[in-house]
Amino acid sequence: MGEKYDFKSIEEKWRRRWEETGLYATSEDPGREKKYVLVMFPYPSGPAHIGHVANYNLGDVLARYLRRRGVNVLHPMGWDGFGLPAENAAIRSGVHPAEYTHGNIALLKEGLQRLGYSYDWGRELATNSPDYYRWTQWLFLRFFETGLAYKDEARANWCPSCRTVLANEQVINGRCERCDTLVIQKMLSQWFFRITAYAERLLADMDQLSGWPEGVLTMQRNWIGRSEGCEVVFRLGGAGREMPIFTTRPDTLWGVTFFLLAPEHPLADELTRGTPYEKDLEAFRERLRGVSDIERTAMETEKDGVFTGAYAVNPVNGEEVPIWAANFVLMEYGTGAVMAVPAHDQRDFEFARKYGLPIRVVIQPPGEALDPQTMTEAYVDPGTMVNSDYFDGSDSEKGKLELVPDYLEERGWGRRTVNYRLRDWLISRQRYWGVPIPIVYCDECGTVPVPDADLPVLLPEDVQFIFEGPSPLERSHEFRNTTCPSCGGAAVRETDTMDTFVDSSWYYIRYASPRDDTRPFDADAVRYWLPVDQYIGGIEHAIMHLLYSRFFTKVLKDLGLVGFDEPFTNLLCQGMVVMGGAKMSKSKGNIITPDQFFELYGADTLRLFILFLGPPEADKEWSESGIDGAHRFLNRVWRLVDRYLGILTFKTQPVPEDSEVPRRLSFLTHATIMKVTGDIERFAFNTAIAAIMEFTNGLYRAIEEAPDAFNTFEGHEAMRSLVLMLAPFAPFIAEELWEELGGEYSVHSQPWPEYDPDLASAERITMVVQINGKVRERIEVDAGISRDEMERVAMASTRIGDLLQGKDIVKVVTVPGKLVNIVVR
Repeated sequence: MGEKYDFKSIEEKWRRRWEETGLYATSEDPGREKKYVLVMFPYPSGPAHIGHVANYNLGDVLARYLRRRGVNVLHPMGWDGFGLPAENAAIRSGVHPAEYTHGNIALLKEGLQRLGYSYDWGRELATNSPDYYRWTQWLFLRFFETGLAYKDEARANWCPSCRTVLANEQVINGRCERCDTLVIQKMLSQWFFRITAYAERLLADMDQLSGWPEGVLTMQRNWIGRSEGCEVVFRLGGAGREMPIFTTRPDTLWGVTFFLLAPEHPLADELTRGTPYEKDLEAFRERLRGVSDIERTAMETEKDGVFTGAYAVNPVNGEEVPIWAANFVLMEYGTGAVMAVPAHDQRDFEFARKYGLPIRVVIQPPGEALDPQTMTEAYVDPGTMVNSDYFDGSDSEKGKLELVPDYLEERGWGRRTVNYRLRDWLISRQRYWGVPIPIVYCDECGTVPVPDADLPVLLPEDVQFIFEGPSPLERSHEFRNTTCPSCGGAAVRETDTMDTFVDSSWYYIRYASPRDDTRPFDADAVRYWLPVDQYIGGIEHAIMHLLYSRFFTKVLKDLGLVGFDEPFTNLLCQGMVVMGGAKMSKSKGNIITPDQFFELYGADTLRLFILFLGPPEADKEWSESGIDGAHRFLNRVWRLVDRYLGILTFKTQPVPEDSEVPRRLSFLTHATIMKVTGDIERFAFNTAIAAIMEFTNGLYRAIEEAPDAFNTFEGHEAMRSLVLMLAPFAPFIAEELWEELGGEYSVHSQPWPEYDPDLASAERITMVVQINGKVRERIEVDAGISRDEMERVAMASTRIGDLLQGKDIVKVVTVPGKLVNIVVR
């Protein structure tokens, strides 16, 4: 072997060999247990970076381990190819988004291949390929046929100067990132998926997700936001027009002293149009421009609003109350209108105090009488109903759940209902680089779906990319103008493209049969591989991607296309690699690429170093200070195997009667296998590596003490086990060392080493006995021996007894598990 660990030649050698032999190719095998291990696929924004290494290490270690446990493992890779950055690059530099994306895919793929990840590259896919997005369009049409895809009016960010729609990330502090013009909200006709139809199932089926982090489930529950309450119908004063609101506190209806609308509510325009209040509303909306919904609804945000000049009638008491527009009311929740009960809602209380609006107490706490004039905050807890007509003296909880809902329903003023914070999924994007929506518009036939046989609707390549004006698709006459599939007359295509989350909501299913050109996926392959057994990705995807994928799966189940309800059985959310506490990103300019480390240390060192940084779920502060240590460790393993081969006689020797080194080797081997196996199965990769490092140290001590012990069965087993355990973490060096040890190709196809529980726990250690610091005896004892027992055994030794004759014992110093030193005079 030689003492030099030449990682460059080793890594190149084995990358080529693995590719030539198709080592990681996968196919269905109904007779074997399967596991589908998937890490969220990346957006190809450039070369691989350290964040990619940290993420994809995790799936690779698990996939390699499971294969060697005899499991048939699907471990694919692909590319989330559509997205705004590619289109922005085209605007800046003139590089076509397809060229930009394909170039970045090549760079990123090269980096992942250099890292030795065990992907089945034969299943590689890219969502921007017509072979893929043809089936995204096909799925859209199934949603459309069942009423789950529909078109409606929705707000969009609009730059008046550039005359274009902006994505949220293009709006900086309320202004266009390109020209710094204030962005306005413009109503546009856009496409939606009716995810709200699945809100209850998305909640209920979380009971199936015992393998998910509770934090992710909580985030999804909060996002769906199920609330039980009543829809209550207020009326517009004078006009009699119904204005329904949703409330979880019908017991407080008699405390309503004003009525609130979202500033964007169309009714606000109707009420103020042509009145002195119209300019106030416009100015109010101007103040809110650029303020996020999160900021608007935060408890600490100052309450702001304007009076509309109109009044609403409360059904339970006939009172007219003023209608205001308020910053903390959103169109996206309920009906965009709320009743205001300032005595019993904190935000309403602050609003009322600011604008001098009346406060009426209708719930009194036990043993206390609230005075609206002296209240410093709203009272939101249960109590006794007061100032509430028939219900005075009633328990407020009973009033909320039974008495008042019954009263409203009996009189036709309201009804029990369930409300969700979740809104339907707006999938329209006024962009080029996305999946074209397969719809045409005909003056005679209306909205017409593109026939399946005409898919895919291809993106045109000869388009102009400029920041101003409509999207490239809208400006492309060749794309826009078409014929109606129904009547053959003139028609125009839909020029919106789909949200890229649509592409990623089903890619994990396509991996089962990515080359099938007759259907989105092969049912038999999906039945074998799906659902995904272990999904790995960042917690930043807890709501959008993961929720949308769950929605897609349920729709596909209802369509009879798949047989499972949930896409991902187990979920691991890995932490981020951060620098100075900030996430690595291109926009922050703190991206670290692995290329320099490939040249200085090799891929195995980088993999090992990052895995060793800490638990997968924890954020990891990037520092290069430890990478030398990882490289030194691999060099130590290399030199250890080289030394072992140098003393190997290829003839197994019996264990000498007076040597306990082989027995110690056996314990170290089996204890380490037990530790590493358990750590891998619970994703404690850093402690698994630490155990392998300690094992290596133990082997070094043993080979220094008794080289011949390595010509025993125990010695051979120890060295082979070291390489076999190292393989999932450092696949290149392990493959080379396995070949040097005479192992059959490939180390990654060898069974995972098994441990004997008895050998892993029944260690015998050598206890040293000293007299005045000089070694006088070595005695084999049980590893768990107590301090007192060590001293008793030392004193019972015949040799030690002879040496102590005629001497006074001053003291006995005992180091548990190591030595007893008897100080005499």
